[in-house]
Amino acid sequence: MEEIRTQEVLQPFDELMSDLQAYAAATEPKRVQEVLELGAQALVKQLDKLPYPISKIRAPGHTHLVDSFTYGVVNNGRFKGQVEVGWGVYYGPMVEHGTKLGGNGAHGQKAQPHIEPTWRKNKEKIYALMLKKAGLTK
Repeated sequence: MEEIRTQEVLQPFDELMSDLQAYAAATEPKRVQEVLELGAQALVKQLDKLPYPISKIRAPGHTHLVDSFTYGVVNNGRFKGQVEVGWGVYYGPMVEHGTKLGGNGAHGQKAQPHIEPTWRKNKEKIYALMLKKAGLTK
């Protein structure tokens, strides 16, 4: 009878140990990288659905901002190994955050955020997807 009681007392600790082992496996660097990339990929997929108007510029080689969203892994520097979502065109941050002044002293461009609001709108779904991939949901 005493042995049964001991097993009942230890069962929560066994469950905790199992959970901790799952967390440890899920946080291995390679696994974390996979999970972050999945989250970035999901955000880019949502960004691709944005209803922003398509540019009237039809010049060869011109890429519209909405068609340029991408993600990638930083390969060097302070943020090495981090996954970033951004633009495939140089002016993406200027559209997102706005500009102060034009080169000739003209007024700058107002911010037209699109990545940040899309993230806020979809982050819970993206977090759930990432936790599932990491094996941290039951």
